[in-house]
Amino acid sequence: MRRREFITLLGSTAAVWPLVARAQQPAKPLIGFLNSASPSAYAPIVAAFQDGLNQMGFVDGRNVAIEYHWAEGDYDLLPWFAATLVNHKVAAIISGGGPAALAAKSAATTTPIIFSSRADPVRIGLINALNQPGSNVTGVVSMSDGFVAKQIELIHAVAPSATLIAVLVNPSNPNNPKQISEAREAQTLLGIKTTVLQARTSRVIDAAFAKLVELKVGALVIGADPYFDSQLDHFAALAARFGVPTIHGLPEFVTSGGLMSYGPDLADAYRVVGIYTGRILKGEKPADLPLQQSTKVELTINRKTAKTFDLTVPQSVLDAADEVIE
Repeated sequence: MRRREFITLLGSTAAVWPLVARAQQPAKPLIGFLNSASPSAYAPIVAAFQDGLNQMGFVDGRNVAIEYHWAEGDYDLLPWFAATLVNHKVAAIISGGGPAALAAKSAATTTPIIFSSRADPVRIGLINALNQPGSNVTGVVSMSDGFVAKQIELIHAVAPSATLIAVLVNPSNPNNPKQISEAREAQTLLGIKTTVLQARTSRVIDAAFAKLVELKVGALVIGADPYFDSQLDHFAALAARFGVPTIHGLPEFVTSGGLMSYGPDLADAYRVVGIYTGRILKGEKPADLPLQQSTKVELTINRKTAKTFDLTVPQSVLDAADEVIE
């Protein structure tokens, strides 16, 4: 064989070989990420989830692919998104929040579901028992029971002149009745008068803040809800505009200019969800992975915002805070 012919043959082989090699490479497993909130609000949480996956040796784009679906507060989209993920034959569905988890459960009877929920998953009908979540369902629970009462207590400590405190809930959230019940119980337990307002859209949220002024509400508690988590900047702006001291569940609300936040550490919960997802991708079954309960909570305070409300944060509250923004 002459040298020119050899080079030509070698070049042809080199051109074909990568195609053959790619064809022989196993396809990356595809996992679905279904969430009721928005990607902008949950960026730190997605990062924590991916960190959990990385700990198990899976990196998005390298040896696993992730298909994200964000309802951005429109819970009616969740069943369609969940069905889409099932049709795409995902290896697992990660569902964030009670509404998303319930939609995933309805759509997928065999596909592994790993959820993160602040609501009691038994109460909302996601699982039958905490010690036996189900054949294809497991996850992490960041129990929000008692958080409404604690948030009322905290906001009243910072705004002691508030004779009426409102709690805003989303009627589309399956945990809505529990939060309303806690708001009413807090009135008796803490001796603080409360009222409940409901909103499921941005326009109704605006109307709710106008109602706060009409009712002469002295402070506001925003209930735990994925759609509300997507409205952090909106809530912070409305609180400043209407002069209503407000507490939310996520610390990102405080970095957006809100006064206070108190709630479960969702990033910590999603990191565990990522680890569980990696274990399932390695062959473990959801039924063999016990339900985890995240007990980590965070209290964040924005003293700069407190000053705009002419409020002095008590030292006892500052001492209990995980972060204080000056």
